[in-house]
Amino acid sequence: MRFLTAGESHGPQLTVIIEGVPANLQLKAEDINKEMFKRQGGYGRGRRMKIEKDAVDIVSGVRNGYTLGSPITIVVTNDDFTHWRKIMGVAPISEEEQANMKRVITKPRPGHADLIGGMKYNHRDLRNVLERSSARETAARVAVGAVSKILLEQLGIRLYSRVVEIGGVADQSLYEVETLKDGVDQNDVRVIDESIAQQMRDKIDEAKKAGDSIGGVVQTVVDGMPVGIGSYVHYDRKLDGRIAQGVVSINAFKGVSFGEGFDAARKPGSQIQDEILYSEQEGFYRGSNHLGGLEGGMSNGMPIIVNGVMKPIPTLYKPLNSVDINTKETFKASIERSDSCAVPAASVVVEHVVAFEIAKAILEEFQANHMTQLIDQIQERRQLNQTF
Repeated sequence: MRFLTAGESHGPQLTVIIEGVPANLQLKAEDINKEMFKRQGGYGRGRRMKIEKDAVDIVSGVRNGYTLGSPITIVVTNDDFTHWRKIMGVAPISEEEQANMKRVITKPRPGHADLIGGMKYNHRDLRNVLERSSARETAARVAVGAVSKILLEQLGIRLYSRVVEIGGVADQSLYEVETLKDGVDQNDVRVIDESIAQQMRDKIDEAKKAGDSIGGVVQTVVDGMPVGIGSYVHYDRKLDGRIAQGVVSINAFKGVSFGEGFDAARKPGSQIQDEILYSEQEGFYRGSNHLGGLEGGMSNGMPIIVNGVMKPIPTLYKPLNSVDINTKETFKASIERSDSCAVPAASVVVEHVVAFEIAKAILEEFQANHMTQLIDQIQERRQLNQTF
């Protein structure tokens, strides 16, 4: 299973092509749109979330509500393109039109891809960089993850995400899966403890008032994983390595950990390793889940716990110093429309990125031309705990 995305932030659309989804999976646009809607929410989002509807159109690979086994194409129309048609149009323009082009960017923003991307691709208008490097592309990745989640649900695997920390205000409690299932979407910061939620809102308001931005920590939990997905044989087949790469590839993410994560560095091994137990009813199981459901690069049957660290968004309304690439003079960096905090929305993005990596690993593990074939193999793998 693989995917490719295309499109610019203010271009006409985002396009996704997904290859490798088994045939006969029921897939409806409205189910994908439910996940797309979650990405647009969250306290601290900017004005663009009020402009874009992020509704998808499935234009290939599905017939009468079921996948065909051929590549699936999904389109997300950018409603705001109507205001950017002249600036982001595809057709050639004259030298005079080029000289009078509006919204040309020559002042790179600290923390963005602007300057380095301009150097790499020799762009003198840095809009050519920021339009593609924008986090707008995560809408396409959520669409891919939504398809992955629908597939995984058919296999008895479900994902849940939450916010753990925003701007230093943290909810470090460990919650059972049922609590995550019922409690995360009850408020606009996607944190379970409502008293902590209000503290987070206050922090976001402080940052917005100051023209600043704040980051945080998010968590995704994968429940219902069969054992042995991934591999210890080669570095590039380790499931935790693949998930980590997927998470840090998301805009603004600077760290990832599993289970107790970096806290493991401060504890003895006796408090971190998960004891192996056995019963006639369950077969092999773990007495704890400090390692986050992963051992030796493989799933061990416990819930997989993924933690991601998001830095503050670098576009600030009190911009930092930058240097104009033409005049080399110091200026305040350009301001593009942005959020003061996107951590709640980012928790949704991480959930869907993890969903893709899990689905991809499963489809590599088993023959999966059609869903019945895949479901039968997953059921057989689940019996390993009892039959090994």
